[in-house]
Amino acid sequence: MLLIDGAHLTIEDVVAVARQGRPVGLDPAARQRMQRAYEWVQEITAASRPVYGVNTGFGIFADRRIPPDASALLSRNLILSHAVATGPDLPEEVVRAAMLIRANTLAIGNSGVSPQVVETLLEMLNRGVTPLVPSQGSLGSSGDLAPLSHLALVFTTGEDDLEEESGWALYQGVRMTGKAAMQAAGIPRLVLGPKEGLAVNNGATFSAAIAALAVYDSAHLLEVAEVSLAMSLEALMGVSDAFDPRLHAARRHPGQQKVAERVLRLTRGSTLLDASGRVQDAYSLRCAPQVQGAARDTLEHVWQVVEREINAVTDNPLLFGPGEAISGGNFHGEPVGMAMDFLAIAMAEVGAISERRIFRLTDSKLNHGLPPMLVDNPQAAGLNSGMMMPQYTAASLVLENQTLANPDSVHSLPTSAEQEDHNANSMTAARHARQVIENTAHILAIEVYCAARALDLRCRLSPGCSLGSGVLQAYQAVRSRVPYRPGDAWWGPEIEKVHRLILEKAFIPD
Repeated sequence: MLLIDGAHLTIEDVVAVARQGRPVGLDPAARQRMQRAYEWVQEITAASRPVYGVNTGFGIFADRRIPPDASALLSRNLILSHAVATGPDLPEEVVRAAMLIRANTLAIGNSGVSPQVVETLLEMLNRGVTPLVPSQGSLGSSGDLAPLSHLALVFTTGEDDLEEESGWALYQGVRMTGKAAMQAAGIPRLVLGPKEGLAVNNGATFSAAIAALAVYDSAHLLEVAEVSLAMSLEALMGVSDAFDPRLHAARRHPGQQKVAERVLRLTRGSTLLDASGRVQDAYSLRCAPQVQGAARDTLEHVWQVVEREINAVTDNPLLFGPGEAISGGNFHGEPVGMAMDFLAIAMAEVGAISERRIFRLTDSKLNHGLPPMLVDNPQAAGLNSGMMMPQYTAASLVLENQTLANPDSVHSLPTSAEQEDHNANSMTAARHARQVIENTAHILAIEVYCAARALDLRCRLSPGCSLGSGVLQAYQAVRSRVPYRPGDAWWGPEIEKVHRLILEKAFIPD
C-alpha cells in the first residue's frame, strides 16, 4: 500500500493509483499534523479576529464576517455554488489522480482540515467511487474551483442531505448519484466545517492531475519517437554521420546527445545506413536529435515542476501555528499552466518531425527508390493508394497540434469583481497538452506502420540486407500484430493495432 505524507508522492505513484488501482492510505505522522492544524482552525473560529476563508466570505466577499455557528453552512454553500463546470466528463483516471493529489496536498498539514477528509478521499479511491467531473469551466485560479467542487459534492453533504445535491459518480463502473455511490461503497459522507470547503476546492489540482499523467505518457512517447526515427532512417538509407557522438557533445545539450546515442544503438549492425552514398539527409532525419532532444530536455524540466506541485500546499490561507493563518496565492495555477504549454509545444514538434518522415517515406521523389506511397510495386500505383491517406491523417493531427500548442497561460480574464484580476488558465493548458500527446501517439503509430512497410520494400530491393538490432526488434513487434499486405486494405484497424502496441509499451526494443 502507498502511504501518502504530503512530501514524497511521485509521478509513478499517481499513475499506479489512477490507472492500476494501487491501494493508498494516510501516513500516521501526516494524520497527526492534520489533526493539530484542524485544532488551530477551531481556535480561530472561536476567536474574534477575522481570518480569510475561516470566518469570512470568499473572493470579493472577503470583508464579510461569518458567525461561528454558520461555518458549516459557509463550507456547504461554497461547494454548491461553485460546482458549475460544464462539458464532457473527465476520464476516470484523471479524477482518480486529482483525488490522490488533493489528499496528498491536505496531508501536509497546513490546510486545517480534519484527517477524515483525506481518509474519505482515500477510501473512495480504494473502493472504486469516482466522482463524475465536467472538464470545462476552470481558470486555474483560485485553483480548479469548479471541478474540485463537483468532486466534493459526492463525498460531502449538508444538513438536508439532498440526493439531488450530491453530484454524480461511478461506483465500480456504474453511474449513480454521489449519495447512492457512497452508500453502496459503505463510506460515510462528511459535513464540512470551518475552512474545509475552501481547503477542498482551492488549488490547481485537476491541472496537476492531468499534468502528471501527461508527463508520464510523454516520457514513453519520446522513447517511441527514437525508435520510429531509427526505423525511418534505415528505410530511407540515411547517413549515420549526423548521429556521431562527437557532433552532439560539441553542442552540450543532454537530450540531443541521448537521442543520437540511442539511434546509433538501435541501428547497430544495419547494412542500410550509409548505403545510398549521400553526404547528408533532410532535416527530418539529420536534425531529429536536435528536435527530439530538445523535447527530452523540456520534459525533464516539466517533470520536476509537476512533481513539486503534487507535493505542494495549494490552498489559502495556510496554517503555520496557533493563530498563524497567512493568506497568499499558492492556489494560482501558473506554474502548471506554463509547464503544460511548454510540454505541448515540445510534443507537437515531436509529432511534426515524425509526420515529415512519413511524408518522405511516401513520396517517390524523396524516398530514394521506394515505390510511390509505398504501394507494393510501382505498377500497382493508381490502382492502389498505398499509404496516401495515413499521411493525410498524420498531417491533420499535426495541424491540430499546432493550434493546441498555442500557449494558454498567456491568456487571462479578471473575475470576482477584479479581486481575481489575473488568472492562470492552467487547466485549459493541461487539457490541450493532453490532447497534443494523444495526437502525437497516433502520428508516431502511423510512422512506425509506414516505416515497417518501407523496410519490407527496401529489403526486397536490397536482398540480404540486415536491419539494426533494435530496429529489427521493433519491426518484428509490428509484424507480430500486423502482417504485410501487398494490396490496398483497410489500413485504419491495422494502424490502431500498432497504436495499441505503443500504448501497451510492448514495442520498445531491449
